[in-house]
Amino acid sequence: MTEATIWWLLAGGAVVAELLTGTFFLLMISTAMAAGALAAHAGADLTVQLLLASVVGGGSVVAWYFVKKRRKATLPKDSNLAFNLDIGETVMVDGWNPDGTANVRYRGANWTVIRRSGEPAAVGAHRVIEVIGTRLCVEKLPQN
Repeated sequence: MTEATIWWLLAGGAVVAELLTGTFFLLMISTAMAAGALAAHAGADLTVQLLLASVVGGGSVVAWYFVKKRRKATLPKDSNLAFNLDIGETVMVDGWNPDGTANVRYRGANWTVIRRSGEPAAVGAHRVIEVIGTRLCVEKLPQN
């Protein structure tokens, strides 16, 4: 078995391991092993193959780390529309209780709503901005 074949088998094994675990960094390692295989096809000796694979693998992992670090932080699950489809929906608040909560009918059930901090206790249409446990945090919609 040639060195290139071994590199390709290792690269394929890393891809299979990534598919089973969902670890994106294994794809970077697989890319490094493919670089080692290409170096073997080019006739480079084992030292050059290993050096090239380590540089490509290490460089791609470090590059991905910095790309991921620069990305904007995601919202918490309770206020992220991708996780909670209630965010952005409208509810009608008819009156507020003395404890700062209100009861509304939403999606066929009774819900307790709370105001966003600093919001006045106003009646009318409100937008859901966050789900906190079993409570909807709302803000008043501007009237047109």
